[in-house]
Amino acid sequence: MTQTTVEETAAIKAAFAQFPSGVAAFSAMVDFTPEALVASSFTVGVSLEPPLVMFAVQNSSTTWPKLRQAQRLGVSVLAEGQEGAALQLASKTRDRFAGLDTSVSDSGAVLIDGAVLGFECEVVSETPAGDHAIVVLEVKATTINPESKPLIYHGASFRQLAA
Repeated sequence: MTQTTVEETAAIKAAFAQFPSGVAAFSAMVDFTPEALVASSFTVGVSLEPPLVMFAVQNSSTTWPKLRQAQRLGVSVLAEGQEGAALQLASKTRDRFAGLDTSVSDSGAVLIDGAVLGFECEVVSETPAGDHAIVVLEVKATTINPESKPLIYHGASFRQLAA
């Protein structure tokens, strides 16, 4: 095991922040309560047969142990203009769903209305990876909003695609 210094960790974080990514909300009803976490580590196209996607979640997450119990997860790729929703859904101190319009499937997957893309997924596997776990999900249904543009996270800030 290699120990890194604070300076090395800061340099790695700065380097990782230079990679642009979409912003995804992972949410579901758990014991009749909506739960959500937000990640910029979401990756599509892991496999087409079966259709698989994946994301990385921090080991310290207090929400993931709840979400992994759900029959199905909703994955909402957030759109331009949903920066506030991203911050709210990631909040540790307030009602994550207050004032947000959502859709809930029969299986309890929660999708954020207005997102660019929505997936209804089942957890296939979870693999330890350093201070995170890599979670692979099988896509069971999709919702596409072709008029929307994705919200981008780059340089530790929300960005928009240029025309």
